[in-house]
Amino acid sequence: MRNKVQSLDRALDILKLLGSEPEMRVTDLARRLEVHKSTAFRLLSTLQEHGLVEQNPATEKYRLGYGLVRLASSVVGEIDLARASRPVLEELATRTSETVNLAILQGDQVINIDQIAAPNLVVNVNWVGKQTPLHCTSNGKVLLAFLPVVECNRLLGRPLPRFTARTITDVRTLERQLSRVREEGWAFTLEELEVGLNAVAAPVRGSDGQVSAAVSVAGPSYRVTPQRLTELGEMTKEAAEAISQRMGYIAPAGETPRP
Repeated sequence: MRNKVQSLDRALDILKLLGSEPEMRVTDLARRLEVHKSTAFRLLSTLQEHGLVEQNPATEKYRLGYGLVRLASSVVGEIDLARASRPVLEELATRTSETVNLAILQGDQVINIDQIAAPNLVVNVNWVGKQTPLHCTSNGKVLLAFLPVVECNRLLGRPLPRFTARTITDVRTLERQLSRVREEGWAFTLEELEVGLNAVAAPVRGSDGQVSAAVSVAGPSYRVTPQRLTELGEMTKEAAEAISQRMGYIAPAGETPRP
């Protein structure tokens, strides 16, 4: 186990060294790492297989590979999304007087990447970084609704865990809700994840038109009542459309995006 950790440490050191210098020879890397040349070569070969380093055929020196760009792009994308969304989320929190979250799909769950509370609220729960299920959260239903059909069916083919008495565990009932989400552009939950917590959410689209995130407004059931769902849903939808525009999404002809 220790040898595996050492190998990982050394591989990371190689990436750091190549990040500080454009190109390096195997012998130079071995000297800097204080390892045998054959060890450095094995580490480089493994990194090269994953596209994290590459060898310049002209100089035979090693340099960082474009695989790192692919890895970094997902993180950069989330940072850019959060940065572009922040002013809109703050305005939405003020308008609704409730807590606003920005979430994305991570694996088969939802992860919240930003949260804004209304100025008058004292929030006890910080959802940032927390994973939640798809089927019983408003932002999860949005992300689920706009997945490719094959992927959506795969996720709905699994048992749907029950968290409260109001959690929807019947696939057909959930599918009807997802159809409504696609038609109306926003989703809702009524005490489906936690007793006393209601929420609405709407989709955020990237420049390619694909749904990349969801914006939600959540609050206690005595404030976010069933009677307020439509009003809050439309406000959340407006905010999501504004963020989509900031992310480069252009609505199709005939579809007038809200400001």
